[in-house]
Order: sequence, then structure tokens, then C-alpha cells
Amino acid sequence: MNLWLGEILTTDAVAETWQQQVREAALADRLRAKAFGIAPENVDEAIKKRSHLLKSVLPAFNQFCQTTLQIEPQEMLPVLWDLWLPLGIKLALHRQQLGRPLIQGILGGQGTGKTTTCKILSLILDRLGYRTVSLSLDDLYKTYSDRLVLTQQDPRLIWRGPPGTHDVDLGLNVLDQIRQSQSSVMVPRFDKSAYGGAGDRTTPEIVTGVDIVLFEGWFVGVRPIDPNVFNTAPPPIITENDRAFARDINHRLHNYLPLWERLDSLILLYPTDYRCSLEWRKQAEQQMIARGKSGMSDAEIKEFVNYFWRSLHPELFIKPLLKDAAAVELAIEIHADHSFGEVYGN
Repeated sequence: MNLWLGEILTTDAVAETWQQQVREAALADRLRAKAFGIAPENVDEAIKKRSHLLKSVLPAFNQFCQTTLQIEPQEMLPVLWDLWLPLGIKLALHRQQLGRPLIQGILGGQGTGKTTTCKILSLILDRLGYRTVSLSLDDLYKTYSDRLVLTQQDPRLIWRGPPGTHDVDLGLNVLDQIRQSQSSVMVPRFDKSAYGGAGDRTTPEIVTGVDIVLFEGWFVGVRPIDPNVFNTAPPPIITENDRAFARDINHRLHNYLPLWERLDSLILLYPTDYRCSLEWRKQAEQQMIARGKSGMSDAEIKEFVNYFWRSLHPELFIKPLLKDAAAVELAIEIHADHSFGEVYGN
């Protein structure tokens, strides 16, 4: 694959033999081709557009790979070509069709690459002429003082993160201002290091002329389910207290529905095995410890991850969204080694 990518990058016109290989590759994965609107009648134009975009975005992409991901750009070129470039083009087209700012939701659990995806899409969309801002569900956390009161009211909320720990009205205000194309908008930001890691709001970012919002989070777009499901829920929802907690968190999701209604589309970053997030978290903590920073032990990580699985279990809340065309427009599978699998639209 890198051979024909190199051909695209070094010549003004792709030779016909290479063009044929690229054409066949673009159509070979039918699910992915359908997801990105590629068909035999438009594949040549799609390849041409993607080739020009690749040349344009490559300098910034190379720098991002080297400085942020600390990966050789050559290793990431196939993913850039097969996934991120067509996805960026798809979002740009959606924005163009809307005629107003696009609110793009990105749903993914721990370690699924939400932040990386947003940053790379921002690079691509910038080259396409669209001003993009990333908003994390984390940016909508209630203040430190408000969360102290919340914990006193419900001691089970030992960590920030589950439904109930966010300021939904703040999110609605920000998204509505952007959708209405207001000249300047104050986007909230959250400092996770404040108060010894408890976190608190920090200086907002003032943005202007936003075309696309990439709104990401571990339960962005997730909706309440039938509470009777928890009667036979999978581990770690085991005890009656676990089931009561899961039902209460499920009920709190109703408060987030107005926020999800602002989404124009939702992308699901879906681990083929939800338990991967536990191993990914362990890897992330080990890397932090290796850099001389504090990190959790494996036992602490397990308890931390189990807490969130008890809150919104992926098998109950995320897996059903895979084939839910009303909720998710595009699903991207992620394997245990962080490589991407199937990409399909609903």
C-alpha cells in the first residue's frame, strides 16, 4: 500500500497501472466504500480528491505523528489514506449540505483514540477550509465545588465521569451558540490536574467562525435502556447494590437527551472486545509511570474501570448502537492492538 501512496505523493498524475490498483483497493471493502459513498461511477473522482488532500495535509500530519504520537508517519499513512482522509471529506460534505455549523458526535470508550481522531480530523478539515473545534464531554464537568456537593448527596459517585457529573445546560448553551453561528463563543475547558487530580474548570477558549464541532466522550449519544435489563446484567454488575447503582445512572441519562438532540451525526469507535479498555488503561498508566509520573496500580485500574462498567456497561449501552441507524451513522471497529477493523455506515 505504501508503494502506491508514494506514487501519489511524487507524481502529478498517477500512472494508469497504479490508478487501477488504487481503484480496486477503494472498492474491495464494500462496507467501507459504502460508508464513504464510494461507488464504481465516482471512484476515480474520489481518489483524485483524496490524493490532492493527502499532499496538502501531509506536512502537518507528519509533524503530528512525530511530536504527538511519536510514531513514524510512514506507519500511519495507510490509516490516513483509508480512514481519516475519506472521513474528513465526508464531514466536510455534511457541513456543506447543512449550510450551518455541523455538530459531529464521537462516541468511544477508554483508549479508543477519540482525542487522536479529533486532532487528525481537525488537521484535515483545516486543509479543506473548515474551522473545527474539539469539545470533550469532560469539558462539561461540574465545578469542583459542585461535585463535592454531589458526592455528599450520592456517595456512590466516587469519581467524576458518570452521568450526573456534568453541567448539561452548559453544553446546550455552547452547542446552541455555535449552531446559531454566533460571532464568538466561550468553549469550556477542564483541568484534570486541579485539586490533586480531582479536576476543575479552567480558562475557557474563545472561538470564532466555527464550522464543525467534534464533540467526543465515553458516552456521547448513549441513551437510557429498559431498567429491567439490569436484572440479568453481566459482571461487574453483580450485587443488588450494583444493580441499583446501574439503574440510577441509567435514569440520569435522560437528562442528557437534549444534548444528544443537538448532534447532527454520531460516529462510534467500537472495540471488538470492550475488555480491551482495561488493558489499554494499564498500558497508559505504565507509560506514565515510566516517564516519572504517578500512576495507578493494576488493582486500582481494575477497580476504576469496573466502576465505569457498573455505571454504563458497554455490552448493554454501546453494543446495541452498532446496528442502530437512528443513533449511529458510522461505526469504526478497533482491535486489541489499536488497529482499525471494519468501517460501516448505518
